[in-house]
Amino acid sequence: MAKNTSLYFRIIEGRHLPAKDVSGTSDPYCIVKVDNEVVARTATVWRDLNPFWGEEYTLHLPMGFHNLSFYVMDEDTIGHDDVIGKISLNKEYIAAHLRGIDNWINLTRINPDEEIQGEIHLGLEILQDRNIKAVRCQLIEARDLAPRDISGTSDPFARVVFNNKTTETATIKKTRFPHWNEVFEFELEDGLPTEGMMFTVEVWDWDMVGKNDFLGKIDFNLGALQKTQMAKGWFRLLPFEKNEADEGGKLGALRLKVRLAEDRILPSMYYQPLIDLLVESVISPAKGVAAAGPAIRTTLSESAQVYDIDLTAADSLNWVQDMSPLTMLEEVTTVESRQDVAATLVKIFLGQGLVVPFLDYLNMREVNRTTDPNTLFRSNSLASKAMEQFMKLVGMPYLHEVLRQIINRIFDEKKYIELDPCKIDLNKTRRISFKGSLSEASVRECSQELLKSYLSDVMDAIVSSVEQCPSVMRVAFKQLHKRVEEQFPETDNEDVKYLAISGFLFLRFFAPAILTPKLFSLRDHHADTRTGRTLLLLAKAVQSIGNLGLQLGHGKEQWMTPLHPFILQSVSCVKDFLDKLIDIDNENVTELQQRVVFHPSVTIKEGYLHKRKAEGVNLVTRFTFKKRYFWLSSETLSYAKTPDWQVRSSIPVQRICAVERVDENAFQQLHMMQIITKDNEAQLHIMYIQCKNVNELNQWLSAIRKASIYNERMLPSFHPGSYRSNRWTCCLHTDRTVRGCSRTHSAVTLGDWSDPLDPDVETQTVYKQLLQGREKLKKKYLESSDAGTVMDQEERMDGDGIKEGVEKCRSFHDRRMAAAARLLDVIQDLERAHQAFERREKEDQAKEMLVP
Repeated sequence: MAKNTSLYFRIIEGRHLPAKDVSGTSDPYCIVKVDNEVVARTATVWRDLNPFWGEEYTLHLPMGFHNLSFYVMDEDTIGHDDVIGKISLNKEYIAAHLRGIDNWINLTRINPDEEIQGEIHLGLEILQDRNIKAVRCQLIEARDLAPRDISGTSDPFARVVFNNKTTETATIKKTRFPHWNEVFEFELEDGLPTEGMMFTVEVWDWDMVGKNDFLGKIDFNLGALQKTQMAKGWFRLLPFEKNEADEGGKLGALRLKVRLAEDRILPSMYYQPLIDLLVESVISPAKGVAAAGPAIRTTLSESAQVYDIDLTAADSLNWVQDMSPLTMLEEVTTVESRQDVAATLVKIFLGQGLVVPFLDYLNMREVNRTTDPNTLFRSNSLASKAMEQFMKLVGMPYLHEVLRQIINRIFDEKKYIELDPCKIDLNKTRRISFKGSLSEASVRECSQELLKSYLSDVMDAIVSSVEQCPSVMRVAFKQLHKRVEEQFPETDNEDVKYLAISGFLFLRFFAPAILTPKLFSLRDHHADTRTGRTLLLLAKAVQSIGNLGLQLGHGKEQWMTPLHPFILQSVSCVKDFLDKLIDIDNENVTELQQRVVFHPSVTIKEGYLHKRKAEGVNLVTRFTFKKRYFWLSSETLSYAKTPDWQVRSSIPVQRICAVERVDENAFQQLHMMQIITKDNEAQLHIMYIQCKNVNELNQWLSAIRKASIYNERMLPSFHPGSYRSNRWTCCLHTDRTVRGCSRTHSAVTLGDWSDPLDPDVETQTVYKQLLQGREKLKKKYLESSDAGTVMDQEERMDGDGIKEGVEKCRSFHDRRMAAAARLLDVIQDLERAHQAFERREKEDQAKEMLVP
């Protein structure tokens, strides 16, 4: 049984930050750490004491965590960046807020004695014979200690404090992974009560000049130790008791959103009944109920007239279909959680190879209950959200291939573009002309031409991308086109079948990606104000084209009128593109293609990195690293001198057994990672790579870890240093093949579109949603009086036809109750399984050795 921990946080904005620069302002940015490891860095907001960032991240942390910290820094061009303040939230505090944290939180000052990290390996036992009683402490080693020296290391020693006596180990120079292996004994006086006595182990960094730096401590209650006689293992180092005081807002504040999701994941067999029910929702209608639709609808309509109920054909079909677990799930899903539930369901059906039938089922229900084509897919229904999440999960590489080049060009060029006369700032146009400011008309004309140029490039890239679009997306759109055409066959509704597809592809996929490229992994940071305005205008134009120009002239933004001719010209190209997009044989999309998020050969991530030469041990640093272009797919990690270089070197992903960070002191370089592979002779090989910043480092670490997450024989430990001068720079061992001194983090990843499928985790999410809505389901399906009403009406009615209709209505009601009962039984079985595992977990914890 595993645990799944996901941590979501959003750094929204800051306020009232202190001025750190002589100009009376600051250039703030945030660094985010989880257990003292940097996981994110926001963009720098220049010359602003009330910055807005709006950056959000999701971390998957299977091993859990202890602390989440936000550091606000002031960037300086010369010298070290200034520290403004920090916010530290422990796991218990975050978990106590079941709905998450969404507050302004004041910054506090940084106390070095609280910046603690690492673990210590020791054994503690009570010795007792006829003549003596003593406490023996064996200090073995420590790992991942905080670096306190300018070299990026420390000079650690351990200090043992007990019963007013103190003793120390030897000092191990220049390492964060010291090995002491020293034993100390403290005699216990006869008759001295041990209850409440504390045995303390402290770790310090020795300094030749000035006082030593604190690295952490661990306390043991001797009274508790007396019961177990022994404690041995790895123990997390802790700071001294916190005494940090809220500065009362003097250092400013951050507005943060933080949410923690922790789930106990049961073995797969416990989730299979729920998966079977969900799959049955999609398979059964195609085989039975939906095929008998006309006869069922007629009978239900006739019976409804008896009760004076306005039941349309669509209503009657939905009445039949609402006995499915998927429909019941939608009923208990809140608006806030619908997007997460939709993404989860898409992943489940991708894993089952049934994502197209699943989407077709939802879309058919949505289309059948829509009478006005203008309202089709306008609500945030499960069908709408599922299509959105499906495109993000399956189509993200396609989106990148279509838009990345033009988006990068817009960011690089930083052109001033403005069409709204009320927002034109002539002072910002001086860079355009050497003659000073242009007139407002000239600015608008120049902006129109630039925007048309960008828009033309975007549309050319889209309409020529039919072959790049994933086959499973094309088939899903083909099915959607078919359902809409069947529901709205009238000539007046000829465009509806196009609008249904373009509404998703253009309005909910391409346009949002253009507007906020960072949210679609097209850029590392949000756009600045100027570039953001260009992207907004471009996204508006793409939306109008996606609407087939039907809304032109009806809005308030009449200043967009100069683009209308181009938009109308593009409509025919869009229709032709959509016709080609759905011109695909369903049989060409195999079940295997529906089971994968993207094709194995699709590039997941690419870009320039600096690779360290294998033979460059004694070279000067600038000659040691060479710039190379890297590509990552789920099959290979390859690299070459340039993107167009014909010869590539490749590493099979299946040979990767660890992807980890490298300590700064290993090569005196920042933002480095190592990729450890194993060849056919079981020999380990290490490739060292440098990234340009911490965000790029985390993205590559996450991407490669996801690609290799199911590899066999992943390493449990690694060396965060390098092997130089016949020893490891991290733990100082001279044996090159010695076991790694730090734990690997192979499952710690950033949450995004490339997350691998995990049926157990996804089904657990569905279970939690159903568990929350269980009482609502019981009330509607098991405790309602519908059956009694039907029986009473049946007794009062005359006529064989009417009685037959009533009997069929009653039959359908009974089937709905039976379906609901099956679903509720599955929910109850899962709840009992969780309770049993929880009891077993508590029993195991009670049997464990002493934990401080």
